[in-house]
Amino acid sequence: MELHFRTARSAVTAEGMVLDIVHRYKYQRHMWFEAFLADLLIRQAAKILTQEQWDMIIPVPLHPAKQHEREFNQAERLAARLSLATGIPVNKKLLQRVEPTRTQTQLSRNERMANVGKAFSLRSTQGLNGKKLVILDDVFTTGATTSACAKLLKPAGVADICVWTVARGL
Repeated sequence: MELHFRTARSAVTAEGMVLDIVHRYKYQRHMWFEAFLADLLIRQAAKILTQEQWDMIIPVPLHPAKQHEREFNQAERLAARLSLATGIPVNKKLLQRVEPTRTQTQLSRNERMANVGKAFSLRSTQGLNGKKLVILDDVFTTGATTSACAKLLKPAGVADICVWTVARGL
């Protein structure tokens, strides 16, 4: 699979209790886990991101119907906390999810790529030339979702793209 970002890093492995906490936060609105998950991310990412001088954090967008159903976007909320810790601004309007996709959890690598391949669009290319962007999501498994986002950003003149997530699936 061709990935459209330079690096992907995660704070922890998505297994056991951490995976359970991510699922409870994301699917059951157990919002009290947000501070814990954000702390895991910040402890690993903040120093690296500030040293490397990234310009913007881009949370992976949810489709409006999914966001309405869930009542929040976990990537946006985690990005806001990481932004407070690093001083790197969040841009949650740059990308939009235009296609509702089914959950990736039970899909193969190829099915994941097909599922999200045309799910996103770029709202604007203004001010992106030469920028270093961080794409942020909660879990990284195959990289299909974050790569689909990065694929839209590269032609806009973005100089570098990295991905950060709270957890890395195995």
